[in-house]
Amino acid sequence: KERTKRAIIRAAPELLQEGSMPTVAAAAERAMVSRATAYRYFASQGELGEALATATPAIAAIDQLVDDLSSSDVEERLLEVVEAYNQIVIADETHMRNMLRVLQDNWLKAGLDGEGDKTFVRSQTRLRWIDQVLGPLEQLTEEWRLRLRAALAITLGIESIVSLKDACGLDDDDALAVLRWAAVAMLRAGLSEGHEVSR
Repeated sequence: KERTKRAIIRAAPELLQEGSMPTVAAAAERAMVSRATAYRYFASQGELGEALATATPAIAAIDQLVDDLSSSDVEERLLEVVEAYNQIVIADETHMRNMLRVLQDNWLKAGLDGEGDKTFVRSQTRLRWIDQVLGPLEQLTEEWRLRLRAALAITLGIESIVSLKDACGLDDDDALAVLRWAAVAMLRAGLSEGHEVSR
């Protein structure tokens, strides 16, 4: 059973590299496993996405970094994660851009096929990291925690790096510097406004 599950997980990034969407069905076909069997392991695209993220060495390294965060200073915690993950994205930029392209192509195809907001393989990993980073902020209301989490998600990943490099013409170092600055600025603004609202 474990070998079958690993085969499905291994097939998914192969499909991404080839420019195909790693759906549960497609991964099952590549792994030479029946669809029914694959869906017993991964009932949804989200579950496959989480398994893919967990199996990726770079993601595992950030998972470990987040688990090992010892400072109670949220700004310090945030910068550690933003710096570490975005450097990984820059180092593997070609693969990351290809993955983004596949996701966007399939989003567009779903619209043309009338499938609307079809669920794609998108991991919630970065949101999980941010939740752990914000862990010491017990005074924030749930509304403001969720708003701050969504804002900070913009500072992690290939989407923002593409915008900064392609639209703004920044090099790698400047793009990373802007993301660090933006993360801190949004955190401080969110804490300030959130505290005002909770008074």
